[in-house]
Amino acid sequence: MEELIKFVQDEFVTKKDFPEFSAGDTITVFYEIREGEKTRTQFFRGVVIQVKGTGVTKTFTIRKMSGTVGVERIFPVNMPALQKIEINKKGSVRRKRIYYFRGLTGKKARIKEKRY
Repeated sequence: MEELIKFVQDEFVTKKDFPEFSAGDTITVFYEIREGEKTRTQFFRGVVIQVKGTGVTKTFTIRKMSGTVGVERIFPVNMPALQKIEINKKGSVRRKRIYYFRGLTGKKARIKEKRY
């Protein structure tokens, strides 16, 4: 059964080439919004809190601050409306899921940038 599901996913689900990113990275996601008959591109820039799943079911959560309110959004990687993903900064964190980031404010909420 698993082989059949894997075959169908490989054959019929279109894969997009997005850059590799992980928790702690600051990224910008461009996605398409349909309002009636019109379509427009909107972006969402924030810190990746988690990357979850594999293959077709892979999702990632981004958190940004809008004024004093934290806004989180979950994006499936194979969402048809996703257009592109840009990596703005590579963050240096020790964990894969940085839920503790939700409770931080001010200077504590900064993530060190990875050196190359």
